[in-house]
Amino acid sequence: MRIAILEHDKCQPRKCEYECIKYCPMVRTGVETIVVGEHGKPVISEDLCEGCGICIKKCPFNAISIIGLPEELKGKETHRYGENGFVLYGMPIPKAGKITGTIGENGIGKSTAIKILSGLQVPNLGKVNFEAEEEKEKPSWDKIKKRYAGSELQNYFDKLAKGDIKVAYKPQYIDTIPEYFDGKVQELLDITDERGVGKRLVKDFELEEARGRDIKELSGGELQRVAIIATMIKDADFYFFDEITPYLDIYQRARVARGMKEVLKDKAVVVVEHDLAILDMLADYVHLIYGEPGKYGVVTMPKSTNRGINEYLSGFLHAENVRIRDKPIEFNVHPPREQQEVRNVFVEYDGFEKRYGDGDGFVLNAKPGSIGKGEILGIVGRNAIGKSTFVSVLAGETEPTAGKKAAQSFDINVSYKPQYIKSLQSGERDIRVKDFIHSVKGELSEADLIDVIDPLGIADLEEKNLRELSGGELQNVAIAACLCQDASLYMLDEPSAHLDVEQKARLIKTLRRYMERRGASGLIVDHDIYLIDLLSDRLMVFDGEPGVRGEIKGCFGMQEGMNLFLHDLGLTFRRDENTLRPRINKIGSAKDREQKKRGRYYYL
Repeated sequence: MRIAILEHDKCQPRKCEYECIKYCPMVRTGVETIVVGEHGKPVISEDLCEGCGICIKKCPFNAISIIGLPEELKGKETHRYGENGFVLYGMPIPKAGKITGTIGENGIGKSTAIKILSGLQVPNLGKVNFEAEEEKEKPSWDKIKKRYAGSELQNYFDKLAKGDIKVAYKPQYIDTIPEYFDGKVQELLDITDERGVGKRLVKDFELEEARGRDIKELSGGELQRVAIIATMIKDADFYFFDEITPYLDIYQRARVARGMKEVLKDKAVVVVEHDLAILDMLADYVHLIYGEPGKYGVVTMPKSTNRGINEYLSGFLHAENVRIRDKPIEFNVHPPREQQEVRNVFVEYDGFEKRYGDGDGFVLNAKPGSIGKGEILGIVGRNAIGKSTFVSVLAGETEPTAGKKAAQSFDINVSYKPQYIKSLQSGERDIRVKDFIHSVKGELSEADLIDVIDPLGIADLEEKNLRELSGGELQNVAIAACLCQDASLYMLDEPSAHLDVEQKARLIKTLRRYMERRGASGLIVDHDIYLIDLLSDRLMVFDGEPGVRGEIKGCFGMQEGMNLFLHDLGLTFRRDENTLRPRINKIGSAKDREQKKRGRYYYL
């Protein structure tokens, strides 16, 4: 079985001569395998296509894919987005009293799957073309139930169609919430609290100060927690969460995971999430979704959380006998640097103070410090505690209140990626990705440029306009723009935001290889503990009171720094025996109690 995919955002018929049609052997024999559609773009007949691949090679914009799939997937389409569009096969299965996770790349169908389960989208079973006289062929709920006959989903869709079940759904993109609700946080929670647990969750998720504020005034982290609470306090049978960790620091992620396990323990819950540490802590089962982003996705049967994550990382699914990746995502534990190497000081910076507002505003006190040559310094701590301010001052982007701007004392070039990157899509940025990258790149060698462009997937985005990019695509472009500058010190603030597991793995490998090759140093602020653990040579730990004051506890070796950080968090970590990936111990488990008793929160 084969499917033909046309990526409409890449296809530009005004700039080509329809090479896909011109060189197709079947078309040359008079068979209308490829025709021009009503929008001027080619339409490929999957039934007539012989899979020769000539159209793929001749397309000047790499917009066409002809993909061979296992024959057993034929006739099992769940949903398709138009002719030659993305296809989803299979569905996750909600389980009563369990939290089910889904793992997969961006653009692989995770959000589509939970929208269908939530009743927000009716699956078309792959049927996308209907003439007026063929209206009766459109998928109905009866046909949808028949497709899943004999499975748990048959009964689920039957009840969903009849309106016999109630669902609660948290969308992926929370920035649209203020468009639908105009009022204060407490007003939103009052009208949605059907279970009487809203007050408890507001306290547990540290949102008490935000209750009296308008929804439009909330930060990303506050809005994310409000959205999660508003979903949890509905009296529903099934709960669906499309990403719970964006904008949250590791403390908030852990609190949310604990709250969901406690409050929704008797409910059926499905969670889409890219933070494997949190998903490992939260989920009872996982579904893997594999395929090719933007082209097709296949949902596996449920697997135990540990086994599912390990199979996903290994790239081979045993029960399905399918290899989903050429190479495994490996968690090679790099040995700690020798102390004398860390002391090979590359950059020293003076202490400074940064104060916002009047006397009662937030204040950051930063002591003098240094960065070792060739080292990557990880920075961890709560949100609103001064991490971004610290890096911004060091980069010369922000003026300190007291002390001199650190960048002025550096006799080196500094490149900086800020936390918030939406400004790249502002009105004056009406520019292609390719042109933007070339406008900011320094005098790097082609080899250095390739070391950035290829692994971050920028080549596939070059013809897109910056305004058209998704969150993950924009993040990769921002990272590439930072690394493409000829610098000796690279500062990246939350580079993993909006990235999926595969993209984070490529980012880790790219950053480490790039820094080592150029002999450069790096400062990385992030909340993804996997990324920090695998990238950092030392750890800078921030402390204080969010929104009030911030200070740096110090720079530590990874063992000491992570132990200090995790102690404050109340979590213990171990390495998985098979993949060596960091794993959060179940709170209260024998392993958790043992490590806490010994004071070893970070790997025994």
